[in-house]
Amino acid sequence: MMIRSCVAISVLAGALLCGPKPVSAQTIPAEYQQVLSTLGKQGDFKNDVLKVNIPRNDLKMTVAGVATPTPFGFGGWIAMTKGDGGKNVMMGDLVLLQDEVNPVMSALLDHGLEVTALHNHFFWDEPRVFYMHVHGSGTPAELAANVKPALDLIGKGSGAAGSKSAAPPAATAGATKEASPLNTPKLAQIAGHQGEQNGAVYKITVGRDDLNVTDMGAKINARMGLNTWAAFVGTDAKAAVAGDVAMLASEVTPVLKALRKNGLDVVAIHHHMTTDRPMVIFLHYWGTGPAEKLATGFKAALDQLGHGSSAHQ
Repeated sequence: MMIRSCVAISVLAGALLCGPKPVSAQTIPAEYQQVLSTLGKQGDFKNDVLKVNIPRNDLKMTVAGVATPTPFGFGGWIAMTKGDGGKNVMMGDLVLLQDEVNPVMSALLDHGLEVTALHNHFFWDEPRVFYMHVHGSGTPAELAANVKPALDLIGKGSGAAGSKSAAPPAATAGATKEASPLNTPKLAQIAGHQGEQNGAVYKITVGRDDLNVTDMGAKINARMGLNTWAAFVGTDAKAAVAGDVAMLASEVTPVLKALRKNGLDVVAIHHHMTTDRPMVIFLHYWGTGPAEKLATGFKAALDQLGHGSSAHQ
């Protein structure tokens, strides 16, 4: 959701499987500890980015009649990292019910923050949800104070009634390793990248670090939203995949062709940022079928992307 990352490199025939580069957790600086305290949220600090999770565990989601857990694509977030002049840059992606969209937008705008995109990620989702991309700059304390009124509106609207899920909040607090009915080593082998198990969902995230994207002096990396990903759920014989592809303009049509030729549905094409150079375009896709076939479609899309260095989130 806001730029997400390692745009994939085409893997040469017979090349070794790309394993994720280790991303070691860092001690959370005091100014970011205060952000978490102000927001009343959990987060982590890696690659010099504070990432705060805003999962929609209050919603019981289905897509085309398929029950889909929160980590499948319904986990909102905000992230902060240092930019120029002692300021931080904040980006985020909020998952909202229809009746939450405009109240949340007003709360963001009224507190000096920017809304840079509003769009769908799915067709046939119940309840209907939209994704709002957020941008701002300031001190961590200022950003936390400015975004809190909007975050406090999420899950409070009338649309959330009757959509409660029995899934515990801890389900998306962080990646959890559980026994999966999916042959995840095979999916990783097909994609050429390792993933992480989070509850019932196996997610492969590929960073777009071959692109030098900065904002107000801040490096925009995978944890700030510059990434490509695929989330798998189900069984080897009957699975679902959803994901996001981060592309340069010249890569859009080749990626579209690769997804459609492999039977994956394209559900949205849009930007996440308004002033990024080079311009990055994001594409959301969805599909059902045998897990290996879905992974093959994802790999076909990855192979259309730039030949830069890679880094995993």
